[in-house]
Amino acid sequence: MTMTVRMALRDWDWLTPLLLGETDRRALDRHGVELDIHRVPALVDLSSGTDFEVAETSLSRYAQHIAAGATDVTALPHWMMQSFRHRCIIVSRQSSAHAVRDLRGGAIGLTGWQDSGNTWTRAVLAESGVGIDDARWVVGRLTAHHPVQDRLAGFGRPGHIEADPRERPLMEMLSAGELDAVLTPFMPTGFFASDSLWRPLLDDLAGAEAAYADRHNFVPGIHVLGFRSDFLRSHQEIAVEISAALVESRRIWTEKRRRYAETSMWIIDDLLRESRVLPAGWDQPGLDRQGEMVAAFSEQLERQRLLPAAPAVSDLFPIDIPAAYDARPTFAHR
Repeated sequence: MTMTVRMALRDWDWLTPLLLGETDRRALDRHGVELDIHRVPALVDLSSGTDFEVAETSLSRYAQHIAAGATDVTALPHWMMQSFRHRCIIVSRQSSAHAVRDLRGGAIGLTGWQDSGNTWTRAVLAESGVGIDDARWVVGRLTAHHPVQDRLAGFGRPGHIEADPRERPLMEMLSAGELDAVLTPFMPTGFFASDSLWRPLLDDLAGAEAAYADRHNFVPGIHVLGFRSDFLRSHQEIAVEISAALVESRRIWTEKRRRYAETSMWIIDDLLRESRVLPAGWDQPGLDRQGEMVAAFSEQLERQRLLPAAPAVSDLFPIDIPAAYDARPTFAHR
């Protein structure tokens, strides 16, 4: 008898081998499992009565959900989105700012206060002396094409952390000089044009992010693999096999990119840099690999007052994934 497992995931390139049936299906076939993968433009909330059993889930929202005592969603320590955040800080092309410290005392826009990525980016700013109390924050939609909605989630502070009263798009405010920087995980239309009005804050993104890896020994995790708890309780072994299928899809995708090196003009340079700066297995699931990073994020949730106390790693991830590597990675800028 076949069991269909419905999954809601972002449209990541590395899912392609899994979607095309290029991964080894024998483990899932033994369980009679068929994956029904839906590529979605926005994250699905598993606690809202959805028909999905599995969904890519915000680490921050998941942690707050667990801290509130909810038990209907359980995530495995498998990262669907994991990347550095220095690249998310953008400024006007004419800006005199070229370092994080240059933003101290300024006005900074961001698209959601409690978002996982923005939580990590604020931690990057704080490392360079731009803490939450050292800037004015405007939370709102990135462009006019994005919806007007509550992006403060109760974390606003009048005159310090607030929405623009006219709900103007952040990029318009940045271009008008009303903001000194915007934090965004996804770049606006026009950002990559040769005559773009905006640019990254930092002139050497790769260097700054490699240095971050050296200091912290991890790459920030943004989204995790979430499960409806009733499904996970009954099918824990299947959940681990789903994680393994995702890992294999990423492995196959990476091997093909290294072979063809055609995705972007200088992708070979990026692939070489990644293999020399980051250790093999840096993106593998499991707390042996990612526990230090989860603990650091939990600390940020408390430090940034998103939660009254840092949640324990074991509370967030009561079920671990067996390690695929024998040792934890050593992050050293080689």
